[in-house]
Amino acid sequence: MQFSGPVLVTGGAGFIGSHIVDRLIDNEIEVKALDNLSTGKISNLSKSKDKKSFSFIKEDLKNTKKINRLLKDIKIVFHMAADPEVRTGFDDPSSSYRENVRNTFYLLEEIRKSNIEKLIFASSSAVYGDAKVLPTPEDYGPLLPISAYGASKLACEAYVASYCNNYGIKGHIIRPANVIGARGRHGVTWDFINKLKKNNEKLEVLGDGTQTKSYIHISDAVDGILATLNSTEKIGVFNLGSEDRVKVIEIAKIVCKNMNVPNTRIVTTGGIDGGRGWVGDIRQAHLDITKLKTLGWSPKLSSAEAVEIASKELQKI
Repeated sequence: MQFSGPVLVTGGAGFIGSHIVDRLIDNEIEVKALDNLSTGKISNLSKSKDKKSFSFIKEDLKNTKKINRLLKDIKIVFHMAADPEVRTGFDDPSSSYRENVRNTFYLLEEIRKSNIEKLIFASSSAVYGDAKVLPTPEDYGPLLPISAYGASKLACEAYVASYCNNYGIKGHIIRPANVIGARGRHGVTWDFINKLKKNNEKLEVLGDGTQTKSYIHISDAVDGILATLNSTEKIGVFNLGSEDRVKVIEIAKIVCKNMNVPNTRIVTTGGIDGGRGWVGDIRQAHLDITKLKTLGWSPKLSSAEAVEIASKELQKI
């Protein structure tokens, strides 16, 4: 890696954040992980917590005085802290605003007062909404999210771009597809596993089952995020996903097979608005990852292979 620590990872006890922490620690980089543990878990950091180059700070991003002090010797920030669940945005849209937009603004305000040189921000492919071009490139527009979560991430992107332009910070905006794997406690694979643990005779699939999306394993995702550090762009936007996509009904079949319940009856709810699983569910999603591949990265696993591995990993939680 082309940098040295210390590095700050917000949401460092979360799903993606903790895997980034582990990878950086493995590369002998000093890491500070910040998390308020509202959704993150300290157990996610069991691999790194006893390393000399690691420190954990339990704090909320709204505590700006503490964040200001924390940033004094930091050059690179991986901003992974967020409300991780797309689906909850319909019932409580204020959550996405508070946890994503407001907290990102608080962080940016302290970053502009610091010596931070680079910010890597985890946005989402949800910013594309129902894209009319598949695979969808980074320059697709207009961006019209269909969920409060997607809207909040797009607002964060705009704030990140403005602060990078105004205050001399380099910014990398990552738009991941569905990231899955060990420590991930939300999403369709996780939901299916927990449903089957409660009742392995029937598995309910939200929507009509034909929703088709890309899934990327956390190992490929971390590789991709770190590959953006090779970019020389002042503000770079990068899609992060697999080369293909898979139907939700196929995911259900893979999970049933790996939980040794191949005879489970899979039923679909039919969904809403043409087969969506819920309000804000994107039916078809596939990202064009050409740009990130030019930096030397490419996913090792297909969507189905990622689901295969993740469904085995998540059973152990």
